[in-house]
Amino acid sequence: MKLYYKPGACSLASHIVLHELGQDFDIEKVDTEIKKTESGEDFLDVNPNGYVPALKLNNGEVLTEGAAILQYLADQKPEADLVPVSGSIDRARLQGHLNFISSELHKAFGPFFTGKADGDARAPAEANVLKKMAHFEKILSDGRDYLLGDKFSVADAYLFVVSNWSNFVGIKLDKVPNLSAFVKRVASREKTQAALAAEGLLN
Repeated sequence: MKLYYKPGACSLASHIVLHELGQDFDIEKVDTEIKKTESGEDFLDVNPNGYVPALKLNNGEVLTEGAAILQYLADQKPEADLVPVSGSIDRARLQGHLNFISSELHKAFGPFFTGKADGDARAPAEANVLKKMAHFEKILSDGRDYLLGDKFSVADAYLFVVSNWSNFVGIKLDKVPNLSAFVKRVASREKTQAALAAEGLLN
């Protein structure tokens, strides 16, 4: 398999999960501004939408959309226990977490990456991010280590990546201490460190 990624982008979640699963895979960096891969491939031929992640399977098929890729990967190796059994209430909860991260928290960071959170627009943009983070702060307030309890899941990989963007845009997580501790917890995992290193994100 080949994962098309941009360093630190949401594709990092898929990268972390690939390491967690111990899968054999290649990675290829994408410049999403000019839509070219590191080898010179036209990325729009891979994913016409032009954004990462994209996962090219061994048979040549390409999967897109992070939440779908994460679940697909984990389902290929159920013994790794990164997703609950399909059809279970816990699987539905995991999908709820993935959907909220994608549609609410991920999008809340948009203004910071499009230049629309400058000047007077910064305060409301930051407040909106923290409002979305409060959803997960409440879930983690019962002392659980991860979203579904004591087991790391693909939803945790995604939540870590998006929440960690706060470090890049200057949002302090003082108001969400449980989420802040979660980010540090996931960052310290061996496989997270491996993915961060591979993307050149470790100092």
